[in-house]
Amino acid sequence: MDIAAKLAELGLELPQPAAPVAAYVPVVEQGGVLHISGQLPFRDGQVVTGRLGDDLDEVAGYEAARRCAVMLLAQIGKAVGGDWSRVEKIVKLGVFVNSTPAFTAQPKVANGASELMEAVLGEVGRHARSAVGVASLPLGAAVEVDAIVAVKPA
Repeated sequence: MDIAAKLAELGLELPQPAAPVAAYVPVVEQGGVLHISGQLPFRDGQVVTGRLGDDLDEVAGYEAARRCAVMLLAQIGKAVGGDWSRVEKIVKLGVFVNSTPAFTAQPKVANGASELMEAVLGEVGRHARSAVGVASLPLGAAVEVDAIVAVKPA
Protein backbone atom coordinates (compact mmCIF):
# COMPACT_ATOMS: atom_id res chain seq x y z
CA MET A 1 0.00 0.00 0.00
CA ASP A 2 1.68 3.22 -1.18
CA ILE A 3 0.31 5.69 1.35
CA ALA A 4 2.58 8.53 0.20
CA ALA A 5 1.26 8.19 -3.37
CA LYS A 6 -2.35 8.07 -2.20
CA LEU A 7 -1.85 11.16 -0.05
CA ALA A 8 -0.14 12.97 -2.93
CA GLU A 9 -3.11 12.11 -5.14
CA LEU A 10 -5.28 13.79 -2.49
CA GLY A 11 -2.94 16.80 -2.34
CA LEU A 12 -1.58 15.87 1.11
CA GLU A 13 1.70 14.68 2.59
CA LEU A 14 2.49 13.10 5.93
CA PRO A 15 4.10 15.49 8.40
CA GLN A 16 6.51 14.52 11.14
CA PRO A 17 4.40 12.93 13.88
CA ALA A 18 3.60 15.44 16.60
CA ALA A 19 5.41 15.12 19.91
CA PRO A 20 3.29 14.80 23.05
CA VAL A 21 2.28 18.05 24.76
CA ALA A 22 2.20 16.45 28.24
CA ALA A 23 3.18 13.27 30.13
CA TYR A 24 2.15 10.49 27.73
CA VAL A 25 3.40 8.66 24.64
CA PRO A 26 1.82 9.14 21.22
CA VAL A 27 1.34 5.44 20.46
CA VAL A 28 1.22 2.25 22.50
CA GLU A 29 1.29 -1.10 20.70
CA GLN A 30 -0.15 -3.94 22.74
CA GLY A 31 -1.45 -7.31 21.59
CA GLY A 32 -1.67 -6.42 17.91
CA VAL A 33 -3.40 -3.12 18.56
CA LEU A 34 -2.09 0.44 18.29
CA HIS A 35 -3.67 2.84 20.78
CA ILE A 36 -2.99 6.29 19.38
CA SER A 37 -3.27 9.29 21.66
CA GLY A 38 -5.44 12.19 20.61
CA GLN A 39 -4.00 14.13 17.68
CA LEU A 40 -4.60 17.81 17.12
CA PRO A 41 -5.13 19.62 13.82
CA PHE A 42 -2.02 21.40 12.54
CA ARG A 43 -1.85 23.94 9.72
CA ASP A 44 1.51 25.50 8.85
CA GLY A 45 2.97 24.16 12.11
CA GLN A 46 0.28 25.76 14.28
CA VAL A 47 -2.68 24.15 16.03
CA VAL A 48 -6.02 25.04 14.43
CA THR A 49 -7.94 26.64 17.28
CA GLY A 50 -11.50 27.78 17.80
CA ARG A 51 -14.93 26.65 18.84
CA LEU A 52 -17.55 25.18 16.53
CA GLY A 53 -20.77 27.13 16.67
CA ASP A 54 -18.90 30.21 17.86
CA ASP A 55 -15.95 31.33 15.73
CA LEU A 56 -15.76 28.23 13.47
CA ASP A 57 -18.35 26.68 11.20
CA GLU A 58 -18.97 23.06 10.20
CA VAL A 59 -16.72 23.32 7.12
CA ALA A 60 -13.79 24.58 9.22
CA GLY A 61 -14.43 21.78 11.72
CA TYR A 62 -14.48 19.16 8.96
CA GLU A 63 -11.11 20.44 7.71
CA ALA A 64 -9.70 20.41 11.25
CA ALA A 65 -10.81 16.79 11.72
CA ARG A 66 -9.20 15.93 8.39
CA ARG A 67 -5.93 17.49 9.62
CA CYS A 68 -6.16 15.35 12.76
CA ALA A 69 -6.51 12.27 10.56
CA VAL A 70 -3.36 13.22 8.63
CA MET A 71 -1.50 13.36 11.95
CA LEU A 72 -3.00 9.99 12.95
CA LEU A 73 -1.66 8.53 9.71
CA ALA A 74 1.76 10.01 10.49
CA GLN A 75 1.71 8.34 13.93
CA ILE A 76 0.58 5.02 12.42
CA GLY A 77 3.33 5.18 9.79
CA LYS A 78 5.98 5.77 12.43
CA ALA A 79 4.59 3.02 14.68
CA VAL A 80 4.72 0.41 11.88
CA GLY A 81 8.13 1.60 10.70
CA GLY A 82 6.69 2.59 7.32
CA ASP A 83 5.43 -0.97 6.68
CA TRP A 84 1.80 -0.18 5.85
CA SER A 85 1.14 -3.87 5.10
CA ARG A 86 1.08 -4.33 8.89
CA VAL A 87 -2.07 -2.20 9.16
CA GLU A 88 -5.07 -4.53 9.21
CA LYS A 89 -7.90 -2.21 10.21
CA ILE A 90 -8.70 1.19 11.63
CA VAL A 91 -10.94 -0.18 14.37
CA LYS A 92 -12.28 3.01 15.93
CA LEU A 93 -11.85 6.77 15.91
CA GLY A 94 -12.80 8.97 18.84
CA VAL A 95 -13.54 12.51 17.67
CA PHE A 96 -13.78 15.36 20.16
CA VAL A 97 -15.18 18.63 18.87
CA ASN A 98 -14.66 21.89 20.76
CA SER A 99 -18.19 23.23 20.42
CA THR A 100 -20.90 25.36 21.93
CA PRO A 101 -23.85 23.62 23.64
CA ALA A 102 -26.10 24.56 20.69
CA PHE A 103 -23.76 23.02 18.06
CA THR A 104 -25.02 19.54 17.13
CA ALA A 105 -23.16 18.71 13.91
CA GLN A 106 -20.30 16.82 15.58
CA PRO A 107 -20.88 13.77 13.33
CA LYS A 108 -20.52 15.92 10.21
CA VAL A 109 -17.30 17.44 11.57
CA ALA A 110 -16.00 13.95 12.42
CA ASN A 111 -16.58 12.91 8.80
CA GLY A 112 -13.46 14.92 7.94
CA ALA A 113 -11.36 12.29 9.72
CA SER A 114 -13.49 9.29 8.76
CA GLU A 115 -13.68 10.08 5.07
CA LEU A 116 -9.93 10.69 4.86
CA MET A 117 -9.15 7.33 6.49
CA GLU A 118 -11.29 5.54 3.94
CA ALA A 119 -9.94 7.62 1.02
CA VAL A 120 -6.35 6.73 1.96
CA LEU A 121 -6.73 3.16 3.24
CA GLY A 122 -9.82 1.89 1.42
CA GLU A 123 -11.79 -0.79 3.25
CA VAL A 124 -9.04 -1.01 5.89
CA GLY A 125 -9.91 2.60 6.80
CA ARG A 126 -13.63 1.99 7.47
CA HIS A 127 -14.17 2.07 11.23
CA ALA A 128 -16.47 2.47 14.20
CA ARG A 129 -16.54 5.96 15.67
CA SER A 130 -17.70 8.26 18.41
CA ALA A 131 -18.16 12.00 17.86
CA VAL A 132 -18.76 14.17 20.90
CA GLY A 133 -18.89 17.84 21.71
CA VAL A 134 -16.68 19.10 24.51
CA ALA A 135 -16.32 22.43 26.31
CA SER A 136 -12.61 22.80 25.51
CA LEU A 137 -9.60 20.93 24.15
CA PRO A 138 -5.84 21.13 24.79
CA LEU A 139 -4.18 24.26 23.40
CA GLY A 140 -7.61 25.56 22.35
CA ALA A 141 -7.76 23.04 19.48
CA ALA A 142 -10.93 22.90 17.42
CA VAL A 143 -10.89 19.10 17.16
CA GLU A 144 -8.94 16.17 18.61
CA VAL A 145 -9.02 12.62 17.26
CA ASP A 146 -7.66 9.41 18.77
CA ALA A 147 -7.61 5.94 17.23
CA ILE A 148 -7.49 2.21 17.80
CA VAL A 149 -5.76 0.34 14.98
CA ALA A 150 -5.34 -3.41 14.48
CA VAL A 151 -1.87 -4.37 13.20
CA LYS A 152 0.00 -7.53 12.25
CA PRO A 153 3.10 -8.42 14.28
CA ALA A 154 6.37 -6.84 13.16
